[in-house]
Order: sequence, then C-alpha cells, then structure tokens
Amino acid sequence: MSFHITSLADPQATASSRRLAWLASDDDGVPLGSAFLRLFTKEGQEHLAELELAVHGAERRRGVGTRLLDAAVGAAKAERRRSVIAQAVQGSPADLFLAARGFRQVLALTYARLTLADLNSAAIDALVELPHPGYRLTDWAGIVPDALARSFADSRRAMDDMPMEGTDFGTVAWDVDRVVAAAEAVARRGELLHTVAAVDETDGSVVGFSELVVPGDGLGNGRHYGTAVLPGHRGRGLARWMKAASIRHARERHPELAALCTDTAESNAPMRAVNDALGYVPTHKAVEYQLDL
Repeated sequence: MSFHITSLADPQATASSRRLAWLASDDDGVPLGSAFLRLFTKEGQEHLAELELAVHGAERRRGVGTRLLDAAVGAAKAERRRSVIAQAVQGSPADLFLAARGFRQVLALTYARLTLADLNSAAIDALVELPHPGYRLTDWAGIVPDALARSFADSRRAMDDMPMEGTDFGTVAWDVDRVVAAAEAVARRGELLHTVAAVDETDGSVVGFSELVVPGDGLGNGRHYGTAVLPGHRGRGLARWMKAASIRHARERHPELAALCTDTAESNAPMRAVNDALGYVPTHKAVEYQLDL
C-alpha cells in the first residue's frame, strides 16, 4: 500500500507551547493516521516535546505509524529537543508500538472515575463541612481573582515534587501571567474551569488548590486538572477537603454531568488514597513513555 505524509502547521500556539502536525493519507486522499508534536516553549521545558500519534485500526501494521513517528522524531531533533514523551493505555497497540521503537517506560498512571449518579452526597457534604482549624476554603470560576492571584501562582510550586519518576519533564515556573493564560485557554475551548483553594487564615495566602474542568454544556465528564498542597501544610486533610468541595460544586452546578475523571501516578500513594476515600473507581492504567534523542 502506498501512502503520503503531509506536514501541517497548527496555528493555535499557546503561552507555553506550539504544535506541528502530520497527516498520513492514501492515494485517494483518505486519512489513515495523524501525528501531533507539542513543542514546549517556556523556560525550563524547551528541551521537551510531546507526541500524540494515531493510526486507523484497519491500517495498522502497514508502516503508517512508523512513517509518522519518523517525521515527528526528525522534527524534534531539528528543534533541538532532548526528549520526546508519549502516553499509551497499558496493553494497547500504542503501548506495544512505542516499546518496540526505542521508547522507555518512565511513569505509570492510574485513571479513575467518580460516577455522580452513584455519589454519596451526604458523605461528601460531611467532608466539606468538617472543620480544618486555621484554614478556610474559597473558590472561583475561570481566572483567579486579583486579590489571590499572587499567592495562587506561588502555590503552584506544590506540584514541584509530584511524582514523575523517570520523566524528563523539566521545571515549570508559574507566575500570575501563566495562571491567567491557562484559564483563558480553557475558556477558549468552550470549557468551564472551577478552582477550589485552601487559604491560610493567618496571612490569607493560598496554600493548596484543586482544579476541575467541565464541558461548556455541562454534559459528559468533568476532569480534575490538579490537586496539590504546599509541603508545609500537608498532613491536615486539605487535599481531600478541597476535592470534596469541588465534587459538591460539580453536583450542584451541573446536575446533568455524568462523572468526574482523574489520573494519578501509581507512586503517588497519598493522592490515590484521597481518590479512594472519595469514591473514585479505577478504570484503566496508562504508561508514559520517553524517547531520549
């Protein structure tokens, strides 16, 4: 079978990355597969690229995926990238494909889902109302309020020690401009961002956060983007408190929403325990792969 690889350009660059793309098609122009390469552009991650590659099931094992991969890796080298990362569902054709082509496993992830129709609302309410002396919860939709912007940006360093195992992910430096840009990107996609934050009552600073993104029509599944607490404030149940508040908000504001989804590194035992306590049920496992260039 003959096919063609067409190089494309994604015009929608973001504040932290830009993308290249390739389309595989047969002689009649029928699409067979695609590859997207996200090139990170922020300081601390300029060495990194992220690959998304897909081939139609009927066209696999004919060299389409290999040609798309060659194009993406060649571009990553031309862009002076040190590492290319890609994710695959454990045991899937993509998992086998990446492992056979020089990628190495660097991170294992567990995906979990909370079905809102089965939610124990009374238990969630009890967790939200449980006192946490010295702290209070606050929340907002979309962009962080000006009064909390600085300390919220500072609180993002709570993610710095998130288990990444062997991933060459680099360092992510968060400032107010970046948190605003991230919220604006969600809005441009037509989705709704809701953030719950834990505030230290001694100085009014944000010490933890939990972010949830919901489809704009309030249907389907919401997705947790991140839940983290600064090191000096851990061990007080703040992560479970914030995530419970996020769940309650989703239930009240989006009654037609089906479920909330989350993913956690298998080595992140504390966060997996939070998810278990809140009723999240594991759905599948994924593997993060890395190709060292």
